[in-house]
Amino acid sequence: MDKNQPIGIFDSGIGGLTVAYAVKHVLPNENIIYFGDTAHLPYGDKSTAAIQAYAVKICDVLIKHNCKAILIACNSASSAAYQLSKEYVGSKAKVINVIDPVISYLGDHFENKTIGLIGTKKTVNSNVYQFRLRFRKIKRRTITFCQ
Repeated sequence: MDKNQPIGIFDSGIGGLTVAYAVKHVLPNENIIYFGDTAHLPYGDKSTAAIQAYAVKICDVLIKHNCKAILIACNSASSAAYQLSKEYVGSKAKVINVIDPVISYLGDHFENKTIGLIGTKKTVNSNVYQFRLRFRKIKRRTITFCQ
């Protein structure tokens, strides 16, 4: 991949701009293309199939803009469409979600603690956080879900 290729970031609206800001802070020399899907927001009340369709279309746009990486800055899209997006994009770009870094951080810093999750119905009902925390084999997995 060319170091001059941009990083694509997408969200169901403008909330992912906080993620884009953090990426720009950590990687100041990177170019970023941000796609805020305000036409379909919020994703949290959409079906998995709809979110997957939106994500694939957005990935297609970002690939056409030659992005070397695509960051899904939306928990609902990360839980519903990450795997499909990764398969769709293939080797054209690296696809990253916002859930795995949170799970890593929780596993490293909050073992044996109660964890509260505030999210959309789509994110909470996917149980993606519970599954990934169990997968990490955290000793005590107490998760409180709030909507």
